[in-house]
Amino acid sequence: MSFVSSPSDAAAIATIRTLAVDVVGKANSGHPGAPMGMAPVAHVLFSRFVNANPKNSKWFNRDRFVLSNGHACALQYVLLHLLGYKLSMDDLKAFRQLDSLTPGHPEAGHTDGIEVTTGPLGQGFGNGVGLAIAQAHLAAVYNKDGFDLINNFTYVFCGDGCLMEGVASEAASLAGHLQLGNLIVIYDDNHISIDGDTAVAFTENVEQRFLSYNWQVLHVDDGDNDLGGIYSAIAEARRETTKPTIIRLRTTIGFGSKQQGTHGVHGSPLKADDIQALKSKFNFPPDQKFYVPQETYDAYAEVAKRGAALEAQWNDLFAAYAKQYPTEHAELTRRIAGELPEGWEKTLPVYKPSDAAQASRKLSEIVLTSIIPGLPELVGGSADLTGSNLTKVKGSVDFQPPSTGLGTYAGTYIRYGVREHGMGAIANGLSAYGAIIPFVATFLNFVSYAAGAVRLSALSSHQVIWVATHDSIGLGEDGPTHQPIETAIHLRAIPNLAFWRPADGNETSAAYYVALKSKKTPSVLSLSRQNLPNLEGSTIEKAAKGGYVVHEVEGEDLTIVSSGSEVAIAIEAASKLKDEGLKVRVVSLPCWLVFDQQPEEYRLSVLRSGAPILSLEALSTAGWQKYSHEQYGLAAWGASGPYQKVYEKFGITGSNIASVGKKVVEFYKKRGGEIVSPLVKAFVL
Repeated sequence: MSFVSSPSDAAAIATIRTLAVDVVGKANSGHPGAPMGMAPVAHVLFSRFVNANPKNSKWFNRDRFVLSNGHACALQYVLLHLLGYKLSMDDLKAFRQLDSLTPGHPEAGHTDGIEVTTGPLGQGFGNGVGLAIAQAHLAAVYNKDGFDLINNFTYVFCGDGCLMEGVASEAASLAGHLQLGNLIVIYDDNHISIDGDTAVAFTENVEQRFLSYNWQVLHVDDGDNDLGGIYSAIAEARRETTKPTIIRLRTTIGFGSKQQGTHGVHGSPLKADDIQALKSKFNFPPDQKFYVPQETYDAYAEVAKRGAALEAQWNDLFAAYAKQYPTEHAELTRRIAGELPEGWEKTLPVYKPSDAAQASRKLSEIVLTSIIPGLPELVGGSADLTGSNLTKVKGSVDFQPPSTGLGTYAGTYIRYGVREHGMGAIANGLSAYGAIIPFVATFLNFVSYAAGAVRLSALSSHQVIWVATHDSIGLGEDGPTHQPIETAIHLRAIPNLAFWRPADGNETSAAYYVALKSKKTPSVLSLSRQNLPNLEGSTIEKAAKGGYVVHEVEGEDLTIVSSGSEVAIAIEAASKLKDEGLKVRVVSLPCWLVFDQQPEEYRLSVLRSGAPILSLEALSTAGWQKYSHEQYGLAAWGASGPYQKVYEKFGITGSNIASVGKKVVEFYKKRGGEIVSPLVKAFVL
């Protein structure tokens, strides 16, 4: 098929341009340039190609659209409004205002029709790769002859800034290897970034880069006017089934403005006289704001009708599928609904104190081996550390293009390569697609490489599970470059992120239990390289509360609160102090976020008043002041050596902690007065 023009095309494109200008102008804040330049491609894409139903933005087989250059969100908001999503003209007028549905960058779950949260450049590109992987995987698992159930495309808009960011390069490299023919990226090559012309910093040959990634590269040289060229490029991209496609689209930023083609129109509203001249140029009323010709609304209403009809056809197909493939239909329906199979948690391993000590990374592997057969939605992978993270269970198949002979698209294990940041952004896309719970893995220290993606997981409520092994100085000989000291407090400080540091087998099972039940919260499981004993008093039920008393005494002189590999050391210290006549309770606090969500009465029973509380962790002490009166940990970096020697060097041994605990008891007895739990506050945010 070739491009067939419509009498409404010019008016629709002019509407997008002028409405975006008015949206930014009323807010006196925002980025009008990219929306003005990308109006033609946005119109062609949404009017001719995108299969979606604005009346049901969550229809499962819809095409996914990602605006990676999220600062251009006025473009997306205008399109959503014109197409009939739940975004009114009043919402457009409230752009960038407090509590509006049109925030300064797109937010998934906040605005109808937004698939992923974008703004930090390059993240949306990585999300798009994840969305494309999800489609390829689910199609391979559930499509049958005559039932092409899952066949959507993922379209991504991006700009120069996205392609400068390393996260996009990581994701693009993997996408090319995976031969994701369902992924189409449109690169707005307008030669302008915030600093001015891209000639100052970005002169690489982008096309050659993507050819080397095994992408199809197409180009449209006149993105301002050549609707036929835009149409043909997208159509050609859709025909390529063995490579992702990037279309280099040359546009003029701020097209139609007096400042077109300059960085002056990138991130500032147009002046009033410029807006009037722009509207006159497109034969729109120059003094009328937020003007939409009826023909534009009518044209987009037809697009919406087409989307509703496509969903109706798909629903009929899915109903017929149910009759022929009832088992697959039931499973896919369950997965789309985000429900876990009944009784899945019964497969979680349970441990006794007499069971052998094991590293929590090994305990994690045992959990995955137990639960994965019953949870097909778990799609996992590692950043080239499979043998260290222990994330690939026996019998699992790699997610690979069938032509490679390395696996199939139905496989559930993704080889991410050494691409932590790209892996995190891709995982967010997998979660955003639906019917998949992604888990990803690396060393805890290198989750820091992916911090931008982790932050967006939490902000967007993506259920992504990070298996983060080698979690402390306990990894030993690799030394301070690999030993995370500050990483835990960084991750604990992120709202809506559950950072787990389990102390034994039951706590590891509890971490997975809560992570898999938490549909709107990502989790980081911080796991040890060294063996940990199974504790007397630990249970999955107790640990699932985020914190509990693992060793109780009445009339205590001291409570030691700890996490992970140091809980056993705290118990050893308590035993030594008992021999000296001191009563010491021990609290395990594997997850601060989950503990903080418990009722106040419970939390105060765990970290109670009456005796000083000492925290112990082989990491930075930052943040432990919330739960303890005194803190013991690392003041600086770790050290290279056998892990037992490293622990001795920093005094994290049963003997030394007993000495420290004794000093704490003596200090508070000498000081006198009532000792109140650190949880007792005037207010809690």
